[in-house]
Amino acid sequence: MAAPDFWSNRERAQADVEEVSRLRSLINPFQQLQREIKDFRALQELAEEESNPVHRAQAEKEVVTEHNRLAHMLDEFELRQFLSGENDRANAFVTIHSGAGGTESCDWADMLLRMYQRWIERSGFKSQTVDIQQGEEVGIKSVTLLVTGECAYGHLQTERGVHRLVRISPFDANKRRHTSFASVDVVPEIADTAPIEVNPADLEIDTFRSGGKGGQNVNKVETAVRILHKPSGIVVACQAERSQGRNRELAMKMLKAKLYQLEEDKKRAEMERQYGEKGEIAWGNQIRSYVFQPYQMVKDHRTGAETSNVQAVIDGDIDMFIQAKLRGEKNTKGEDKEL
Repeated sequence: MAAPDFWSNRERAQADVEEVSRLRSLINPFQQLQREIKDFRALQELAEEESNPVHRAQAEKEVVTEHNRLAHMLDEFELRQFLSGENDRANAFVTIHSGAGGTESCDWADMLLRMYQRWIERSGFKSQTVDIQQGEEVGIKSVTLLVTGECAYGHLQTERGVHRLVRISPFDANKRRHTSFASVDVVPEIADTAPIEVNPADLEIDTFRSGGKGGQNVNKVETAVRILHKPSGIVVACQAERSQGRNRELAMKMLKAKLYQLEEDKKRAEMERQYGEKGEIAWGNQIRSYVFQPYQMVKDHRTGAETSNVQAVIDGDIDMFIQAKLRGEKNTKGEDKEL
């Protein structure tokens, strides 16, 4: 990188810089852990050598505190090793679709959107709403977010699948229990240099007026863009930007990301695992159930991870489910029939 002609080829130089950054992100935490462990051992020795009972008790308390801190650091370091996939460090496009259940599912999709937005915020990531379709009465039919930050895709790809909600419906005058479904799909934002070519003849591009709050052009000028890729049937839309050109650019980036993910799945013969997990947005295909009544429980059917603190989960506390999936945990108890 210090060579005089390093930046003569900008694309190659940028790739080298990104690779160095990736390697440093793996090596630096390991070296820091080594230093921390060495300091911890020194602290232990000092505590053992302390003869004054009061001072010794204080030193032992410091050792316990430091031990817990190191255990947490080691846990985070271990978890990071599972984020070593080709695109795990990339940004992510997250799409939520309401499923079977009508108004109930639109409301459930909106609840999931809020849950992920809160998790994104508390995890230090940022998000931008790329496209959103409001429900006819309440909630949303679909929404796409662009989540930016290191390893955003690595974390969020564990959420791909059908999410099921069981609760007493606030829209039912008879207060009956309803079951609602929504699907979550996640693809990485890929680099412009990725080997994905799209034939313009395969695209059907429409423009429409953006909805919701925005600048002076909203609902006046057709700045929003929807693209159909006819061979695959993939549809993407973007209305986040104020200009049609920027929306078209972002929509194409989304389309390429979905096509790239599709090709990667085919190459690795993992289509069923990656997209089959999501399946139909209805009963029997859910990866996770959120039960509000008659009891409170959130359970991931893939890993067996569960909690009775439903409200915390809905408020974005989903790390236990993400981490369990990253660690490759399996549900050994079998799926609870009532869930």
